[in-house]
Amino acid sequence: MSKKDHREHDHHAHHKEDEEDHHGHNHHDHHEHHGHDHHNHHEHHDHDDHDDHGGHGGHSGHGHHGHGDHGDMMADFKKRFFVTIILAIPIIILSDMIQMFFNYTVAFPGDTAVELILASIVFFYGGWPFLTGLVSEIKDKAPGMMTLIGFAIAVAYVYSAATVFGLEGMDFFWELATLIAIMLLGHWIEMKSVMKASDSLESLVELMPQEANKLDENDQVTTVAVSELKKGDRLLIKPGEKIPADGHISHGKSSINESMLTGESEPVEKSKGDEVIGGAINTSGSLTIEVSKTSDEGYLSQVVQLVKEAQESKSKTQMLSDRAASLLFYVAVVAGIVTFSTWMALGVDTNFAVTRMVTVLVISCPHALGLAIPLVAARSTGISAQKGLFIRNRIGFESARRVDTMIFDKTGTLTHGEFGVTDIIPAENNITEEELLRLAASLESQSEHPIAAGVVAKGKEENIDIPQPEAFDSMTGSGITGNVDGKTISVVSPGYLQREGIPYDEERFSELAETGKTVVFVLQEQTLLGAIALADVVKESAKEAVDRLHEMGIETVMLTGDNEKVAHEVAKQIGIDQVIAEVLPHEKAEKVKELKKDGKRVGMTGDGINDAPALANADLGVAVGAGTDVAMETADVVLVNSDPLDVVSIVDLSRLTYRKMIQNLWWAAGYNIVAIPLAAGVLAAWGFVLDPAVGAVLMSLSTVIVAINAQTLKMK
Repeated sequence: MSKKDHREHDHHAHHKEDEEDHHGHNHHDHHEHHGHDHHNHHEHHDHDDHDDHGGHGGHSGHGHHGHGDHGDMMADFKKRFFVTIILAIPIIILSDMIQMFFNYTVAFPGDTAVELILASIVFFYGGWPFLTGLVSEIKDKAPGMMTLIGFAIAVAYVYSAATVFGLEGMDFFWELATLIAIMLLGHWIEMKSVMKASDSLESLVELMPQEANKLDENDQVTTVAVSELKKGDRLLIKPGEKIPADGHISHGKSSINESMLTGESEPVEKSKGDEVIGGAINTSGSLTIEVSKTSDEGYLSQVVQLVKEAQESKSKTQMLSDRAASLLFYVAVVAGIVTFSTWMALGVDTNFAVTRMVTVLVISCPHALGLAIPLVAARSTGISAQKGLFIRNRIGFESARRVDTMIFDKTGTLTHGEFGVTDIIPAENNITEEELLRLAASLESQSEHPIAAGVVAKGKEENIDIPQPEAFDSMTGSGITGNVDGKTISVVSPGYLQREGIPYDEERFSELAETGKTVVFVLQEQTLLGAIALADVVKESAKEAVDRLHEMGIETVMLTGDNEKVAHEVAKQIGIDQVIAEVLPHEKAEKVKELKKDGKRVGMTGDGINDAPALANADLGVAVGAGTDVAMETADVVLVNSDPLDVVSIVDLSRLTYRKMIQNLWWAAGYNIVAIPLAAGVLAAWGFVLDPAVGAVLMSLSTVIVAINAQTLKMK
């Protein structure tokens, strides 16, 4: 029954990637060089000329780059899919092959003409993206998914039309219709999943308040549109209101719910000087804030921008499915020619040989191949977004599975980048640690210095009642002084003690200083009461992250501008393998290149300000702390929660995603490995020729398996 026996080629077109090629990646220039004061070295790096490193491969092929953006293209595929599926129903019902298989009859005068007309609409309207893709891939001499699909549908259409006009054989119209429908569905699903991540973020932006209560010089409130706000404007935020723009608190204190922005479930206590993010909810007190970023520069719009870029970046594994499609195209053509030549040589009639050849060509395009990668990519994008990992560049993300050396910046990445009290040392027995801290915190509560913030935070943590000083003055370059409980108290630097000739335990002081601690001394009049040592506090999860990376066989390196002693002290606490300290910002990138020259696959994690060139040079660049000071334009992945453990999640998710993609490619291509020889008739001598309807069932089965397998991707 030569008719249609060719069975279902499933050519699932993966050209989706093609479509993505139209991205006009806008390298955003919002580099804000904040001079991140890493303890005393202001390392701000000017990375203006940093190119977005990261291949979004120039997929030339898609004929449809004309569509403006992802949304328009998605709507276009959706429309083509629905038109195709509606027309496919009568085509399938009228198909001789389906009627024979299910043993029913539908016939009326002109039924073949109706089938031809419907199939022609499906071919030219539904198949148009694949046909234009085929032309551009052939022009670029790079046959891939579009060529495979375009070729299969063209062969099916031309052969089937010929049967209507008298060629002996069965038409393949129902094959043509189902193939185009499934390919369009694959593209639509993929675009939809990619858009979903950004829609949820854009809906956040829409939730931003449209109006703000602006305060004038006389503290009178006027209501203005958020779009009119400028940097430096003062806003009143009442309890229960959303914060209209990023800024810092100039008056008041409250707890702020930032969960929908940062994933941090607990409301965060904020007071004067603290930063607040637009879109967060002010839950308790009344606040006055000063606007620091307008709405289009704020945290939320930066995150949305990031997600958009992630959608536009093409994936290496997608390229892998393009390569699989390219290979299948050549296999199909060769198998088709061999099939035809062999049957002709065996002396069968031409119609049988042509039918076998067409069956091979059509069946060689597996529908499942078009879904294999997009479904897994969509799933991993969803999982990563839930975990606060924003993948900006899929190629970088996919290379994470091969990273064998992970470099961490120290300040702000492994440590909080803020001073915390480590030691309280009373000078004599007549004062307690608590009293020493109370006196110091009282004075420091009036100062804006990072050391002051550390001392005050420690006082609050210990639940000490911190009195307001009766008088307060700062001593330039030496410290601060004031009256607390009627006594003159000063908090001063070691230099002040030396100048004034006040004795102190110099040996203990140098021990502390050598491990990178900053020491301040508390005096009453000119008598030494004691000392307080502070250091940058190591993040709680840093040690666990390093341990987990070691379990995964990844070496850890700390790259920092800080001094050797401090760096080694932190590395010892966390368990880091190698320390490269005292490097200037521009040297960080050189160190990354050196490690790569040694044949290592390098991941770099930094807070982005002075780390941008190093992030750009690494195989995987991870920026910590999305939307604050991050030079996000150079990173492949951005961690919203600034948690070193998220670096482990990236590597883990990258490995799991790759494994799933390869499994799916095997399921998709495995169908062809079995079906092509059967379609060619290798078992004809034993009386078995693959019935096209059976081929269709096999094809559908491989598509279903691929879809289910993609959904099983989960992170521990």
